[in-house]
Amino acid sequence: MEGYPEYDTKKARKKLRRYVESHDHAIRIKAEIMVDHFHEQVLALKKIDDQARAMVVTSGIERAIQYFHAISDYLKEQKSPYKAIVAFSGEHEYGGKPVTEASLNGFPSGKIADEIQNDPYRFLICADKFQTGYDEPLMHTMYVDKILSGIKAVQTLSRLNRAHPKKHDVFVLDFMNDTDIIREAFSDYYRTTILSEETDPNKLHDLKSTLDSYQVYVDADIETLVTLYLHGADREKLDPILDASVALYREDLDEDGQVDFKGKAKAFTRTYGFLASILPYTKAEWEKLSIFLNFLIPRLPAPVEEDLSKGILDTIDMDSYRAEKQAASRIQLADEDAEIGSVPTVGSGRKAEPEIDRLSNILLTFNDQFGNIPWTYADRVHKLITEDIPTRVAADTAYQNAKKNSDKQNARIEHDKALARVMTDVLKDDTELFKQFRDNDSFKKWLTDTVFGLTYGEGATG
Repeated sequence: MEGYPEYDTKKARKKLRRYVESHDHAIRIKAEIMVDHFHEQVLALKKIDDQARAMVVTSGIERAIQYFHAISDYLKEQKSPYKAIVAFSGEHEYGGKPVTEASLNGFPSGKIADEIQNDPYRFLICADKFQTGYDEPLMHTMYVDKILSGIKAVQTLSRLNRAHPKKHDVFVLDFMNDTDIIREAFSDYYRTTILSEETDPNKLHDLKSTLDSYQVYVDADIETLVTLYLHGADREKLDPILDASVALYREDLDEDGQVDFKGKAKAFTRTYGFLASILPYTKAEWEKLSIFLNFLIPRLPAPVEEDLSKGILDTIDMDSYRAEKQAASRIQLADEDAEIGSVPTVGSGRKAEPEIDRLSNILLTFNDQFGNIPWTYADRVHKLITEDIPTRVAADTAYQNAKKNSDKQNARIEHDKALARVMTDVLKDDTELFKQFRDNDSFKKWLTDTVFGLTYGEGATG
C-alpha cells in the first residue's frame, strides 16, 4: 500500500539502533549519565580509597572517539579535575582528519596503562583494546555501550575482578545488554565447565575434501601464500593469490555453492583452531589450509542483496531521544557445574532470510496502540508489554503444558490465567499498567490477544 513501505525487520532495527545510539545527541546524554554517576556514586563515596577508575566499553573506534570528546567536554563544563583517556588501534579518520590515541591523549600509546593509574585520568574509553588480558586493580566501574555475549562478555566484565585491598565492590552500568544474557554467559564458567560431547577430528577430513572439490584454490596457491606469509611478506604479495581465488569463487560457483564453500571454510578454521590447541597434530596440510582460509574468508563476498531497510533513518526524530533506567540488579549465578557444547563442525555462509514487516509495525506500533493513554514512562511500558510480560507468561508451567498437550482453546484458557497471575505481579512494578489492565476493557482485550499471539507463535495482533 502506498505510504506504508515495507522493510527488512532485522536490518531495519539494526540500522535504527546503530543510527540512534551513535548520534551525537545520544552519546552526549549517555556521557553525562556516566560522568554524573561516577562523581556522585563512586568518587563521592571514595571507592577504593578514592582511587577508583572507570572503563567505558564502546562498540567501535568511531564510537570511542565520540565518547572521548563528549566525556572530556562535559568534565570541563562541570569543572571536574579529572580527564579521560581513549584506547583504540591504528589511525582513524574523525572530523575529516586522521587521529590516533597519541594525538587525542597527548602522550604515547604505550603509556596508557601507566597513565590511567595516575590523576587526573579516571576514565578509560575503549574500542576492543584493554577488554581482555588487562589487569588493573583500580578499575571499579564499567559503563557498557556495546552488545556482549558468550566468552566476550565474561572477558570484558572480568576486567573489574582484579583484587585490591581497598576494593569491596564493583559496579556495571549497561546501556545495551539484557541481564539474562549476561548471566547465561557467566554460568558456563562459574564452577566446573564440562564439554557436552567430543569434537570429532574426522570431520576435518570431510570438510577439507569438500572445500578442495570446489577448486577455488589449488595446493600450489596454498604453498605459495603460506611460504610468503611465514617469511614476513607484505600483503601486496599475498593479495594477488587471494584475488585469484576470490575470482574463481565469484565466477565458477553459483549462490548455493558460494554459501556452502564459505560456511565450510569457516567451520574448518574454527574446528581446526580448537583441536590444534589441545591435540598434537602432525598434518602440515591442515595447518597450511587453515592459514590460507583465514586470509581468504574475509575477502569472500556475500550474495548481493537489496537494502530493504533503505530510507528508514529519515523517519527518526532524535529530539525525543532520552536514556531511561530499566533496572538495578545483582546477577546471581547457579551454584552448579556447567556444560558447553562442542565446537560445531558445520557452518553457513548464507545470510539470514529477511523478515518483512511494515514500517508502522517496526517504528510506530507503540505510539499507535498506546498513544491515547498518558503513560508516565511509555518506554518502560512498551518493554513490559512486548518483552517482559510475554516472556513470563510463556514460562508459566500450566500454560506450557496446555500448549504442548492440548488444543488451542484450552491453551488460551491457561494463557489467560497465566496472564492474570503475571499482571498481579506487575502491580509491584507498574501500578499504572495494572490499572489499565484491570479497568480498561479494550486495553485488556488488546493485551490479552497480543500476548497470546506472541507466546502461541502467531505474532502480535493489532
